[in-house]
Amino acid sequence: MSPSLDLLRTFLAVHRAGSITAGAELLGLSQPTVTAQLKTLETMLGRPLFERLARGVRPTGAGDELARRVADPIDALHGLLLDELAAPTATTVHLGGPSDFLCTMVLPALAGRLADGLQVRATFGLPDDLLDRLVDRSLDLVISSTRPRRAGVRATPFYDETFALVAAPNWSAGTPTSSPEPLRKIPLIAYAEEAPIIRRYWRTVFSTRLTRTADLVVPDLRGVLAAVRAGAGASVLPTYLCDEALAAGELVLLSDPELPPLNTLYLATRSATGPNNPAAAVRDRLLRTTGASGPRQ
Repeated sequence: MSPSLDLLRTFLAVHRAGSITAGAELLGLSQPTVTAQLKTLETMLGRPLFERLARGVRPTGAGDELARRVADPIDALHGLLLDELAAPTATTVHLGGPSDFLCTMVLPALAGRLADGLQVRATFGLPDDLLDRLVDRSLDLVISSTRPRRAGVRATPFYDETFALVAAPNWSAGTPTSSPEPLRKIPLIAYAEEAPIIRRYWRTVFSTRLTRTADLVVPDLRGVLAAVRAGAGASVLPTYLCDEALAAGELVLLSDPELPPLNTLYLATRSATGPNNPAAAVRDRLLRTTGASGPRQ
């Protein structure tokens, strides 16, 4: 006898919530009902799926394996049901991501869809905050600069951004350097006080730690680009932002490594997002357009 869909949905909710009480709240069921359903499922399968702890439950190996096998089909079915119940006019997609990438790469790629009736509401922010909003359903689609690892979130590799160390020509010695020593007198411009992009560049390209603090901090990479083009100093920027300025001679490479640093951006949706959901249509369009232009390796 095969387990019913209701039993599997209950199991998956408890597995994701980490406790019977929280799983019951997610499902709108009483705790005794959820406990009884889990016992029925364990009896049918002939093995325990959870270890009962003082606070919550911990899945057994069999529980983790079952969750891995049923999560995608159940989420897909749930998404299809939501699509069927949604009003046909529900075409607004709430999209979150880093401001520079959204404005430079994503919004232009969606321009043609607006004439088809799609409505977009864009939100700028950092990955953790945006993914929190995706989980609580205030966002439908998130572009994340880190790989999302959350229950109920599906992440698709989207765009590989590569980085270049650039400055205005007046800061160049004429030949790209393989050492940070010639760069000591050049002011550094970063988008955050910790200068994470520059620190990563120093570590991966120069094999050393960055021991300086940024001379100018601008919380938007487009502002960093503007300051660098004006001759304020050097920075590490994604090539989608600075390629045109490099081609025009407004910027030069201060270093030219064989393998520049790379970071993968991800498109994240809720696992229950069905194929007819507007967020899925936006995701697929971005994968066909913007994603295709990224230097996927």
